[in-house]
Amino acid sequence: MARELSIVGAGLAGALIARLLAQRGWKIDLYERRADPRSGPAIGGRSINLALSERGWNALRMAGLEQQVAAQAIAMRGRAVHSLDGHLDLQPYGLNDQQVIHSVHRANLNRLLVSAAADAGVRLHFDHALRTVDWENSHLYLDTPQGPSQQPFAAVVGADGAGSPLRAAMIAAFGLEEEISWEEHGYKELSIRPGGTSQDPQFRLDPHALHIWPRGQFMLIALPNADRSFTVTLFLPLKGEKSFDKLTTEEAVAQFFQSEFPSAVPYLEDLQQEFVDNQVGPLATLRLSPWHHQGRALLIGDAAHAVVPFHGQGMNCAFEDCAELADLLCDECDLAPAFAEFYRRRKDNADAIAAMAVENYYEMRDHVARADYQWAKQIESALARRFPQRFLSRYAQVSFTRLPYAEARHRGAIQSEIIQQLAQASSLEEIDWQLAEQLIAQRLQPLPSHAQLLNQESGHG
Repeated sequence: MARELSIVGAGLAGALIARLLAQRGWKIDLYERRADPRSGPAIGGRSINLALSERGWNALRMAGLEQQVAAQAIAMRGRAVHSLDGHLDLQPYGLNDQQVIHSVHRANLNRLLVSAAADAGVRLHFDHALRTVDWENSHLYLDTPQGPSQQPFAAVVGADGAGSPLRAAMIAAFGLEEEISWEEHGYKELSIRPGGTSQDPQFRLDPHALHIWPRGQFMLIALPNADRSFTVTLFLPLKGEKSFDKLTTEEAVAQFFQSEFPSAVPYLEDLQQEFVDNQVGPLATLRLSPWHHQGRALLIGDAAHAVVPFHGQGMNCAFEDCAELADLLCDECDLAPAFAEFYRRRKDNADAIAAMAVENYYEMRDHVARADYQWAKQIESALARRFPQRFLSRYAQVSFTRLPYAEARHRGAIQSEIIQQLAQASSLEEIDWQLAEQLIAQRLQPLPSHAQLLNQESGHG
């Protein structure tokens, strides 16, 4: 007899876990407050572009969707750092051309995943917004265009995002501990139109890079899209001398961009209109304990552990949730221990990537433009090439392997201390490589074979 599960939220994680479980014989009802994304344009405006890396690719491979997603993904080999004086510096992500991340369009990916869930036999219910849950009688109360709807459930998984109504219902009923840390910065989305002609559109910046204009306390970034446009995002303090609070007139916006991002201004042809039309988005980290209640309810993705976007791992972490959960929910498992084990495996790792995402913001908006950072990265790259069995940059561990996030953060801290010790030298030739080998052997255990990337073909990761 097929196992039954209700899932709230047909975004990226909800659609993917629905497909993975349906492929394993589960009967899945998937409820989504929005309209069917396959039937028209994306609703709700643009959102931050997505950077797909190995953890996400692994889950897509499990679902049999790797090739379909690869057809719409654009490889980014590194950061293109735009200095205030117009100088451009390309900083590779990895040690070879296979170590890349991919830019993907959120709405198109969502459509693909929803279609894949439907193909696997998932029962889809759009325009069904969760209002509350009757836990005693196991009913979901939903608002639909036809009026209130009451749907029974055996167990429910919440993949309904950072503002999760299911999480709110669980907190009210079961007293989960929620902590939300709001950043003092927000973001606003802009765009760069394609060049060329409508028949032959062209990228106006290098499409194989994540472009960053770092300015210390704030930054502008641009990621490529398949239609040859770029999605541009301004990250800026909400209040202060240089902040969204100060950018309230066309003159102020024009002066700020001309002063801080002069090399970007010629590409931002719709700057003034987009600045008015697109709201400032908030940035926050969600920590929750626990994510589940007995075998009745479980939260995954942003509903359980929303992170700021500065490591490009929000979607990848959510997809890793899906892969882990699909493996756990076998026919022999009771849901209560399976949900508890999922939480045990994922909690520390979610907390680790949340911390690393905040740390990466400081790196992107400030450190990448500093000489001491660039010198440390040279040492890091040299160590990774000399000692590939034990040393791999933290960024590479996070993006190009499936090492647990918590392990990547722990190893990264040790590696940073080693680099600081070696950075007293003024050139690679002056570094005491014997000391380096000694420190690495003493402090870093060998990496698993799959994480020794120097001589590997890493596929889409």
